[in-house]
Amino acid sequence: MSLEQLSGRTVLVTGAGGLIGSRITAQLRLLGARPVSVCKLDTYPQEVYRRRFGIVPGDPDFIVGDIAEPGLMEKAVRGCDYVIHAAALADVAACTRRPLDAINTNITGTQCVIDAVAASPDVRRMVFVSSASVYGNGPKASLRPVRERAPAEFAESAVLQPVSVYGNTKAWGEYQSATVLGAAGTSYAVVRYFSVYGAPQIIKENSHSWVVAWFAMRAALGLPLHLNGGGHQIRDMVHVDDIATGTLRTLIAPGAHNETVNIGTGSPTSIRTIAELVQAHHPGAQLVDSPMPPGDPEGGYASVERMERVLGWRPGITIEEGVARYVAWLEKTPDAIPQWLREGLAAA
Repeated sequence: MSLEQLSGRTVLVTGAGGLIGSRITAQLRLLGARPVSVCKLDTYPQEVYRRRFGIVPGDPDFIVGDIAEPGLMEKAVRGCDYVIHAAALADVAACTRRPLDAINTNITGTQCVIDAVAASPDVRRMVFVSSASVYGNGPKASLRPVRERAPAEFAESAVLQPVSVYGNTKAWGEYQSATVLGAAGTSYAVVRYFSVYGAPQIIKENSHSWVVAWFAMRAALGLPLHLNGGGHQIRDMVHVDDIATGTLRTLIAPGAHNETVNIGTGSPTSIRTIAELVQAHHPGAQLVDSPMPPGDPEGGYASVERMERVLGWRPGITIEEGVARYVAWLEKTPDAIPQWLREGLAAA
């Protein structure tokens, strides 16, 4: 299976203004495909989208809009061969604070996307971007990898145990994709991303997501690295380049038809280990224990047997290499550190 078969194809990517969506569209262009993008572009200043994510104002293939807007997705999906639905309020803390916003984007918006895909005669497959957050803390997650279950098996399995609003909305999206697209006879696949990181990821205020970026930016400013709950939570850290490649392989792999696939490395990494890797680049950085925020799971790491079998692939960027890449990027791009974090340092 070669990604070159996407050459000449039109692929709709929702959430294309984010870290993952922008990396997917960049890979599509390199493959000779035509990405059509939909995104609200309301998370960062416009300059960030242009400089960090390479989004060009006025691009006719970039639709600035809300996926929940009536009629928008029917127009966007017209003539598209494939759809990757990555748009979401993807910040765990923000979903906890603003559950109605999470419902509007992750549930109402997702329904609009699914309905448009189900009604389209052109779409060959939709990939629904889900998250390892649907597993919650998992069964002794730190001791053994978390395995997928196909949607039809969910009723017989306790594998889905989300502990956050965000995880709840993603679990719903998986069920709904299977229900609606299965009935319509449209091929779909679900990818469950584990912990995504990599440049140009930029932290958000009042968030505890994106730990590599948080630690690297705080260390660069000489701030302590806070280890929520002591930093013993387990994560499977997947570089955004690998995430994009795995998603595109899921889009076209014959064996991914109506399947659910983990996208992870299969290697457990503690939050404390990530802090120590960043600390190795900033020896003066202090590690400080702090309380566990609500909705932050103990975590786990991916079983990758199905991914390797279905996609014929596995991620290639180690956490050591990925952290080093991010730190090096931040050293070259210090203005990526948001002003509100600098102002907090000055106030202190």
